[in-house]
Amino acid sequence: MLDEVLKHQLQVYMEKLVEPIELSASLDTRPASAELREFLEEIAALSDKIRLTEAESATRCPSFGIARTGEAPRIRFSGIPMGHEFTSLVLALLQASGYPPRLEDEEIAAAKALSGPYRFEIFVSLSCINCPDVVQALNTLAILNPAVETETIDGALFQEEVEARQIMGVPALYLNGESFGFGRMSFQEILARLDAGTVTREAEKISQKAPFDVLVVGGGPAGAAAAIYAARKGVRVGVVAERFGGQVLDTLTIENFISVKETEGPQLASALEEHVRFYGVEIMRMQRAEHLVPGERGAPIEIRLASGALLKSRTVILATGARWREMNVPGETQYRTKGVAYCPHCDGPLFKGKRVAVIGGGNSGVEAAIDLAGIVEHVTLLEYGHELRADAILQKKLASLANVTILRGAQTTEVHGDGQKVTGLTYKERATDESKHLDLAGIFVQIGLLPSTDWLKGSVELAPNGEIVTGARGETNVPGVFAAGDCTTVPYKQIIIAMGEGAKASLSAFDHLIRQGVKI
Repeated sequence: MLDEVLKHQLQVYMEKLVEPIELSASLDTRPASAELREFLEEIAALSDKIRLTEAESATRCPSFGIARTGEAPRIRFSGIPMGHEFTSLVLALLQASGYPPRLEDEEIAAAKALSGPYRFEIFVSLSCINCPDVVQALNTLAILNPAVETETIDGALFQEEVEARQIMGVPALYLNGESFGFGRMSFQEILARLDAGTVTREAEKISQKAPFDVLVVGGGPAGAAAAIYAARKGVRVGVVAERFGGQVLDTLTIENFISVKETEGPQLASALEEHVRFYGVEIMRMQRAEHLVPGERGAPIEIRLASGALLKSRTVILATGARWREMNVPGETQYRTKGVAYCPHCDGPLFKGKRVAVIGGGNSGVEAAIDLAGIVEHVTLLEYGHELRADAILQKKLASLANVTILRGAQTTEVHGDGQKVTGLTYKERATDESKHLDLAGIFVQIGLLPSTDWLKGSVELAPNGEIVTGARGETNVPGVFAAGDCTTVPYKQIIIAMGEGAKASLSAFDHLIRQGVKI
């Protein structure tokens, strides 16, 4: 199951085990159980602090629990956690042995204070890049609090249950048998949902902060670069963001980041955050900016947050990025996560053997269709224009696939479903105005991005498409307010360009501080 390179890497980690742990396997006669037994035997052989036992049949087989020796397991994996979940397994092994989680003291105290009982089930896809964040957050919560149990379930292995629960998007979370949510959630977000007082306490804490010299709104590549460049100047810097990493967290493969031949979005996001923290920058997570109030007569600029908190800063850099563009047709909102999806890497495996559509003929749409073609029965790609806009090499690959149909000049007009899940869509042939119907199980929307700037209307100048209008130095029409990245009018939305623009905006903000006579 594990190649020699992976075994060596895992053995290095297993040397960090603190106390002995036990892997308790629940197996049956299926081939998957034999594979899991082999997998666990290889892991147990890597350290004398790991003991493998076989437990009585659990709710799901094959599965296994992880716990410190002598304790009942509160972390369980149903399936073989390879792919993106292998990291989740490594962290679970370490933390179950007593290796401390990387959390603030206040977060640990809040987690331990939860009363429970909480039994979480997380349905995942091993190719999902969003799932590990949720799995690792909940596993950490279970380590910290005896009233919490988690079970990570490979949806591809337990397909009958996925269909019975009509799960059409991952990660899908259930708490005590009831739906808890879909999609990426951080430890802080989960904690806030379980303890409403967390949001209030955090808002009060944020409001008490002294004014920053540079406040960055947004935690993507542009925001990270801006924070680093500002911090290196020796000024007081803060970053406020809903999630650190931005769109990068939803990007599977990055092959055009200069000097790095290939990486994955979550890995790059983690590296960005580590770099920002190295300079002592204050990061305020899970906070959505709601209003900007320009400073007058030398007063600090104010950023009001949806949580009720208020931040002040002498300069502000807006790096709020962009979000997936929606089709805005009847049925799309109703069937989101019920067949309408935006991440083919995450949700594609749930549609194995079924017919799906991809909306959009740019690079992201064509790449999605290529990926899905290897999983599903058939892919129909619908492009509004009369020609695909993707790179030639991608179009050539798409054309070579036998189970892909390309519809050009096709405008999606409605998503259909049976009340529980998607059943198809209607589109209009733009050349003839004729409406046609497709029977489908899933619809993957890949039609570009919209700047996350709605909250800035009336505060800074926006272009007709909502992008922040910036000058050559990243300045906006508001003194002391700068902007960078995909939320601005700067062309070509690329990670490396966003980083450069973030650095430029930061240098401009520092120059502004000097010219305003701010003591550095």
